[in-house]
Formats: sequence, structure tokens, C-alpha cells
Amino acid sequence: MARYTGPKSRINRKFGEQILGNRSIEKNPTPPGQHGPSKRRKAPGEYALQLREKQKAKYTYGVLERQFRNTFDAAARMKGVTGENLIKLLEARLDNTVYRLGIARSRPAARQMVAHKHITVNGQVLNVPSYRLQPGDVVSIKEKSLSNEAILGQLRPKGNKINWLEWNESQKAGTFMALPERESVPENIREQLIVELYSK
Repeated sequence: MARYTGPKSRINRKFGEQILGNRSIEKNPTPPGQHGPSKRRKAPGEYALQLREKQKAKYTYGVLERQFRNTFDAAARMKGVTGENLIKLLEARLDNTVYRLGIARSRPAARQMVAHKHITVNGQVLNVPSYRLQPGDVVSIKEKSLSNEAILGQLRPKGNKINWLEWNESQKAGTFMALPERESVPENIREQLIVELYSK
């Protein structure tokens, strides 16, 4: 199961955002090396900005290049705006939905929870983090896992902005109501730059 295992603080500093957990984002204002303070940082070009945005989306959702490209191709085949469709498909991933529902504290934790067979979809155990949910699918914690204190310790309140999901506290289950509208997704990603990059 491919995933990013490198330094997380480095990624956060690169984008200036808490993309991979609550870690340091302070960045040295000068380039490295003996002559760093006297060097000027060049303004990034068009391609660099597009590539940066694609990388930010990949790190945010925990997807590597081939899977991300396949998701983009699927978004391009859908009706509507390709960039918005891409965000919708990334949000519909099972691991992301587990995170959004508040079952896990982070996307990597949600990915691990799915891979370790603690999550069911419509009553069936699924261990594929990239599984794409459909409207009406019910995501819940496996009954046997409800007695696991480590699993219950991951639970956190669901954000108010997540209006495409419905959480049932008594059953510890959530329903994927619909693919989200772009304005409802809080991630700071300029998806149009990704579309421009892949259109070259």
C-alpha cells in the first residue's frame, strides 16, 4: 500500500500550511548555503505554481502520482467542471470520509483504520482506503471494533462545514449524502492550476 512516509514538517514548511498534522511551518527566509543571505529567491514561474498546487492536493489527500492521475482522468470524463469534479472524487474516498466524519483524527489515521478492517460500508468490511463512496452509502465502525479503546479514542466532533455527511452518534455511523459542492470543501487548493498542468 503506497503512501508518503517522508518528513512531515518539511512538507508543511514547503506549503506554509498544516497539511500533514500539527507541525512546524516556520521557514528560513534565506536560501541555504554560505551565500544564502545575499541571494534573491526567484519568483516561481507558471509551471512551478501549477506543480506546487498538484503536490499540495496529493499530500493533503494522501494520494501518490499514478492514483492521482487516474482520479483526474475520471474527473475529466464526468460532466461539469473538471477541477471541481477532481475535488469531489477526492472527497468521496473512503479514508477521507472516515476522517471527515470524525472517526479518525487525521487522514493517515483514517487510512490505517480502513486498512486494518475497522470500517464497514453498508455493513460490509472494506479495507481499501481509495474506495469511492456513492450517495447513500453508510460508513460505520465495525461492531467488534467498538469495544477497542484505541478506536474510540480517535473519535472527535464533526466539523459544521461538512454538510454532505450525516453522522448518527448512537450508531457510530455516517451517511455519505452526496458529492460535495466545491464551496463547501474547506481545503485551500486551487484546482484550476492542476487542470492547466495536466492540459499541457
